[in-house]
Amino acid sequence: MLVSDFHYDLPEELIAQQPLPDRAASRLLHLSASTGAISDRQFGEFPDLLRADDLVVFNNTRVFPARLYGRRGGLKSQPLSAHNPASRDFLHGRIEVLLTRQLNHDPNVWEGLVRPGRKIGVGEHLYFGDHDELQAEVIARGQFGERHIHFAPTDDFFALIEQIGHVPLPPYIARDDSSADRDRYQTVYARERGSVAAPTAGLHFTPEILARILRRGIETTQVTLHVGLGTFQPVRVEKVEEHKLHSEPCSISEEAAAKIQQARSQSRRIVAIGTTTVRTLEYAALQSNGEIRPGPGEANLYIYPGYKFCVVNALLTNFHLPQSTLLMLVCALGGKDRVLGAYRHAVAKRYRFYSYGDCMFLEK
Repeated sequence: MLVSDFHYDLPEELIAQQPLPDRAASRLLHLSASTGAISDRQFGEFPDLLRADDLVVFNNTRVFPARLYGRRGGLKSQPLSAHNPASRDFLHGRIEVLLTRQLNHDPNVWEGLVRPGRKIGVGEHLYFGDHDELQAEVIARGQFGERHIHFAPTDDFFALIEQIGHVPLPPYIARDDSSADRDRYQTVYARERGSVAAPTAGLHFTPEILARILRRGIETTQVTLHVGLGTFQPVRVEKVEEHKLHSEPCSISEEAAAKIQQARSQSRRIVAIGTTTVRTLEYAALQSNGEIRPGPGEANLYIYPGYKFCVVNALLTNFHLPQSTLLMLVCALGGKDRVLGAYRHAVAKRYRFYSYGDCMFLEK
């Protein structure tokens, strides 16, 4: 299977650069995988599309300001801050680090992507903040081009990151992050800190939408997958099967596992909110002979057409990049031809794409 089979043409102006004023004002494309039927709706209709006995599963990960701007050691430059437009300029030793995951449960040791990548080697000292409040050393290279970075101990690492870090907006959003992104690039139910990208299907929910779901008596639960390299790592091979997916930490509580297992035993539909939720549930099932058991894990499950789903029956998801693993996952659930047909429909109807864009509800 070729990666190019998952291409579609997208006009650049359809890539959403800003969130809508109202989270729930986004459009929703409703696709039936069994019939191929497509309908254009508003996200406010989503609770009405659910069945009374559905179990809706959310990813409660919380994005933290994981993008750091700083300088390389020995090349003192002007202070960098969120309001300094030079923060994206890498002259005079300026650098950018995107923290992608914590290593060994140590707040001072991280995996991260660096720019300019070729110039930042092992042993390099890095400095962040207007007054070098955060200092680090590159201690190793990873197999995907990432670096392992050791930060000097601080009184409260995450408090400092909250002060000097930036919201890690994806590269197709062609602007600097703003203070508003700290709220809007976060789900209203985010709880467990650890993601460097939002589980974007959840960005459409408001407290009112969630309350409507509960008023209908529809059961919900939450799992956790911290979004990292595995979700947005580009595919650089020609054949789909040759791509290797980076693992991402996930966990399922005893309460969530019990609810999911009960729903499955009753042949009720399990609706995943976002591809990260799909990967968490399907990974967990494969680890335990089809059962969902509580506990932590390292989700490295690569889902593409031909995969047989064990848990998930329906999916709410945003629109994904061409030739991406996320689009392949959606095609695995809904069928490549029907999903790509829905994408062409969305382009023709001028839907907004990607993280701050509109969404699709896919039912098998």
